[in-house]
Amino acid sequence: MNKKTTRYHRFNEGTPTINFEWDEPVEKPQSPAEQVLLTSDNELGTGLAFISLGSGSSGNCSYIGTTQSGVLIDAGVDPQNVFDELRRNGISRDAVKGVVLTHDHQDHVRYVYKIVRDYNKQARIYCTMRLMNGMLRRHNISRRVKDYQVPIWLETPFKLCGMEFTAFETSHDGTDNMGFSIQMGNQNFVVATDMGVITPRAEYYMEQAHYLMIESNYDRTMLDTGRYPEFLKARVRGPKGHLDNEVAAQFVAQHYHAGLKWLFLCHLSNDNNTPEQALRTMRSALEQRGLTVGDASNAPDQRTRDVQLYALPRYDASPFFIL
Repeated sequence: MNKKTTRYHRFNEGTPTINFEWDEPVEKPQSPAEQVLLTSDNELGTGLAFISLGSGSSGNCSYIGTTQSGVLIDAGVDPQNVFDELRRNGISRDAVKGVVLTHDHQDHVRYVYKIVRDYNKQARIYCTMRLMNGMLRRHNISRRVKDYQVPIWLETPFKLCGMEFTAFETSHDGTDNMGFSIQMGNQNFVVATDMGVITPRAEYYMEQAHYLMIESNYDRTMLDTGRYPEFLKARVRGPKGHLDNEVAAQFVAQHYHAGLKWLFLCHLSNDNNTPEQALRTMRSALEQRGLTVGDASNAPDQRTRDVQLYALPRYDASPFFIL
């Protein structure tokens, strides 16, 4: 295996340090306020760290937190690849304190039990009861996965690794579909993937983001003229399917505010999109509003742009960003 160079992108150098230490895990929390791994004050590194380990229907997983501790968002990528990549970027296996799930489709949950069973037995799975039951009903996963669950509820915040998570409903054809608004200090990172339309509640949280991971799944022309059978095209285009480039771009352009600094385009289709097309559509919509768009390279001439734009790779890891 070739050695991979760690790539750090650091922004907002003035972000204050927040510290905490871990409480002992609680096996049966009674409410979000009592959930496992609540934080106090003593261990958090500076800056909100983010890396995508894979984004698309082949498998979705990303890490958010700090260089000291954090969580995985979804578990659709082989955990050996996940933890090897994290280790190359200076994050130990034990630093992963939990897995937060967006919905029960296989490309988001395939390896969740393997992660908590074989890689980090102290980690917990954060999802709603409906999502857990849907996952067990849809997939061949041991019912022992429930032993690792910490139940969460829509729009009821819970704290984990120095961050406050709020789940919000999204429109997709899983059992229980949600995005997450993730607050750490004065930074707000919003995950909004797998949605056919942007609902009012999703809009409410997305428009508050400083860093927005938004689905840009397909190009309408490529889908309409592509090889998918008509029933599958209808599913992708439907209100419980996926978000097309143009809808994502127009939403961001209309809701842009000066606090929005980063856009991560996620879940790009392998058959009905390209990174170049997704980026071009988003960039065009933003520039039509008079905004300057950076290319996420951290080059000196890019740092002063109004917003940075990056398409998350489908199969590979992204750079390791410290925001």
